[in-house]
Amino acid sequence: MASEYIPLLVLLVLTSGFAAIAIGMPSVLGPKVKNKAKLEAYESGIIPFGDTRRRFPVKYYLVAMLFLIFDIEVIFLYPWAVVLRELRVFALIVMAPFLLILIIGFIYEWRKGALNW
Repeated sequence: MASEYIPLLVLLVLTSGFAAIAIGMPSVLGPKVKNKAKLEAYESGIIPFGDTRRRFPVKYYLVAMLFLIFDIEVIFLYPWAVVLRELRVFALIVMAPFLLILIIGFIYEWRKGALNW
């Protein structure tokens, strides 16, 4: 029974070794030259202005949360769509409350202006 887990253990050792190498090698082989540009908060070629620890608008987080909610909704709809023909009316009855709540939430967010870019 324990022999069934050997491939999993080998995979775990290999991935852990690869992760350790991927994290450790840049610090060993990478350049060590420091200059003013590399010590800046952003090394993108743009000179930063103002405080680099400024707050993001709440709208950013709202859009991110809406994306996650509707993404999870799509994940729930795929298996339902696969078995829809087999379950027929029962599948519609079971999914109707979920879709109704989702549509009400979508309309609410639309009316509040959360989807305006």
